[in-house]
Amino acid sequence: MRSVSLNVEEGECVALIGANGAGKTTTLRAISGLVPIRAGRVLFRGESLAGLSTRHVVERGLAHVPEGRQIFPTLSVRENLEMGARSPAARAGRNASFDAVFALFPRLRERERQLAGTLSGGEQQMLAIGRGLMARPRLLLLDEPSLGLAPLMVRSILEIVEMVNRRGTTILLVEQNVLRALQLCHRGYVLENGEVTLTGQREELLGSGHIRQAYLGL
Repeated sequence: MRSVSLNVEEGECVALIGANGAGKTTTLRAISGLVPIRAGRVLFRGESLAGLSTRHVVERGLAHVPEGRQIFPTLSVRENLEMGARSPAARAGRNASFDAVFALFPRLRERERQLAGTLSGGEQQMLAIGRGLMARPRLLLLDEPSLGLAPLMVRSILEIVEMVNRRGTTILLVEQNVLRALQLCHRGYVLENGEVTLTGQREELLGSGHIRQAYLGL
């Protein structure tokens, strides 16, 4: 990774797009403390996250929904959601968080006692996002939430992402569906070979000849 400089303002939804291997997942993992950074800095609400454990990063108000969902298949839906509410603040608001998550994802309420490993792919993605929201984050990092899902489920998941943002949660989104990501986000960054090569507002990026040719096939 080289020269990756980006910022996300409170209340925004920002897209991070690029080809496979460009460094998008590594960027999210560096922000959330899952991989160490050897140079530069990560600031969240004006405070450095350098050297903090992932637990302390979550306690600061940042939650990461990883690529591939990474749910706990042998735990129930409810138990998976409880795993997201580990910080003191999240535990204190856990009942309200359950209500909010189940309102967003009624299917999870229906399957509350079901083992997570028996859910469909779309339901598992709902669960992964719900678990992230249980942390009551100020910033939610979403890594490829539509990966491997059927088109109807992709639309449903991304509509929910948009709804979560409208309700006040700031989002940094990595998403393979570049067109839809740019349509729902306010701004975006293009990452190529570990470097940010282009940034702009939604309309600028959607109108960019490079974006249209390289990522939209137009």
